[in-house]
Amino acid sequence: MRLFLFDIDGTLVYAHGAGRIALTRAIRETYEVPVDFDYYDSRGKTDPQIVLNLLLAAGLSAEAIRSRLNDCFDRHVRYLETLIRDGHPVQAMPGIPELVPALSARRDSVVGLLTGNIERGARAKLRPTGLLPHFRVGAYGSDDADRRRLPAIARERARALTGRDFPFQEILIIGDTPLDVDCARACGARSVAVATGQHTYEELASCAPDMLFAHFSDVDAALLALAPT
Repeated sequence: MRLFLFDIDGTLVYAHGAGRIALTRAIRETYEVPVDFDYYDSRGKTDPQIVLNLLLAAGLSAEAIRSRLNDCFDRHVRYLETLIRDGHPVQAMPGIPELVPALSARRDSVVGLLTGNIERGARAKLRPTGLLPHFRVGAYGSDDADRRRLPAIARERARALTGRDFPFQEILIIGDTPLDVDCARACGARSVAVATGQHTYEELASCAPDMLFAHFSDVDAALLALAPT
């Protein structure tokens, strides 16, 4: 039995910067310091890691940052949900509206999430796509700031859900950044990279993922590669 774990931003959806807009506002209001995303590479990082890195660079202590992190993320989710409700676009990536339901319909597969988004933020971004019910388990930035620790969390939740064990070699971690590939490699899972985010096909190829797609527009070919019968 296979466990498919999808990243969100750049892999499942393009939210046109909604997460960054909401998080920037939340950080500034919670900690009352200016932060600048323009020179910070947030790709593949977890939300708690992003906040910590930005605020350490602004001169705050780790203790001061963590003491108000829950307040920050409460604001973040509130602003994110408002943006999306007011019409900020969130669009599914090519092929995703067909690929995810096809995988979730298979009796030999469980489809879930492995994302740096905190859980409430992940749900806010996926809700407009109609895909959220297909993701039966998840591991999120709110579970651990270290992305490498998330596969074990998702694996245990899948075991609790199904009563079955999932060897790491039967787990596919699907994402659009080198950090997604690194996350899979660190636990012995299979890495699937897709160049629909902000990294080029060539950049992802240099990480030597187990599978590499330009996109998932050819749903039949993707299904055959990801879940051969």
